[in-house]
Amino acid sequence: MSSHMAVAIRAATESETFDLAGNSVSTIGTTIKSAFATPLELNDMIRLTFVTGAGKLGRSKYDDDAAKTVTSTLRELGYVDDRGASCVVECAGSFKSQHDTGKNLKTIVVFPLIQTLNDTMGDLALGDGQKGPAILEDGSPKQLLAMASMNTFERMLISKCPSWSQKKVCVAVIEEVKAIVQGLDNNLMQGTPLTDSEQEFYDECDLTSLENKENYTKSEMQKHVEEGKITPLEKKKLLAQVQEKLAALEGDIKDATENQKPKKLQKSQAQKQKLTERVATLDAIKTCMPHPLKQQPAIEKLRKEMQPLLKLEKETKGRLLSIKETTAMGRKDEIEDEILYFEEDSRGWFEEDEDFQLRIDASRALARTKAAAAKKTVKKSSAGSAANKASTPINWVLPGAPKRTTRPAAKKKATNTNAFAAMMDSDSD
Repeated sequence: MSSHMAVAIRAATESETFDLAGNSVSTIGTTIKSAFATPLELNDMIRLTFVTGAGKLGRSKYDDDAAKTVTSTLRELGYVDDRGASCVVECAGSFKSQHDTGKNLKTIVVFPLIQTLNDTMGDLALGDGQKGPAILEDGSPKQLLAMASMNTFERMLISKCPSWSQKKVCVAVIEEVKAIVQGLDNNLMQGTPLTDSEQEFYDECDLTSLENKENYTKSEMQKHVEEGKITPLEKKKLLAQVQEKLAALEGDIKDATENQKPKKLQKSQAQKQKLTERVATLDAIKTCMPHPLKQQPAIEKLRKEMQPLLKLEKETKGRLLSIKETTAMGRKDEIEDEILYFEEDSRGWFEEDEDFQLRIDASRALARTKAAAAKKTVKKSSAGSAANKASTPINWVLPGAPKRTTRPAAKKKATNTNAFAAMMDSDSD
């Protein structure tokens, strides 16, 4: 089924809609990858809409991770999330999430990369005076990091790559760019002319700058470890890396021992000692919570709006809803969609799905904790009010009984004996 849909997508010449109901995550991923791995041959931009979810009645037809699978696969292919994207050539290679409130459908709208006939002919006859394709996608994280000054790069690393894992991928990206620059340098050494875009890129992005950025990023990664600013998942990855190196060294030590290579044996044993110490250091690290989602304030505001709707849903379970209640419950579906959008919008640069999911889980766990605390506070307040009412005395009045009025106590009159005693006391002074 995936191959048929992928063929249909690539054969589209005008805007179309594809329903992903009944498709598993693996099928969806294969379909998207097959359809968008290479640009579509079109003369004009088209809009390709994928239905990834529906309201309460049709929700069971779609996999819960359908939308996430579509967007993550598109990102792997170089597509970018752009809420303002529209059906114009300038938006090629972008996508956005939408909620059709009229039909109550969740969709991902894709504006594909296209290869027009003129582009194809231009690539075949590229000569002097032709700019050629861009080396790095304009505005992409890779391009921004490669072209930024050192001061700007340091600020970007703080705001865009705050975690150890993101910095690790950032190092790999810098190494990719270094390889591109080195390749262009080799072409020049061999006398191969560069296109205008290659020459422009080569002039603006030098190896020394990239090496400085790579070294700075590695030093920041080391600080994460030394200061314990790594998540449990990151600690697990680090330990796995060290254990893998240790396993490889065991083989080297065995080989050096059997073949009587004392220098290699001494070197391997010294490396093993360092790695063993590193394992002990990593084991002693107390991990930290993942950094909060970028859109956490907006998400918390929506979850607060959701609470009375969840209470209404629980109270009305098993009976028909009124028009007012139905309208309110419709807002609940909209809030769920908005929360999902803000969660996805909080994904950072170079953030892998596993690390991002950990941050989402932490955000949702925090929401559950706050909701439980609020509920506990309400119950405690209600119990206190009930206790106050119970402690207030109740005056029962029987039918026909005269009303009892409370009068101030009358002052007692002094007796003669008391008056005589007072006189005696007066005389004794």
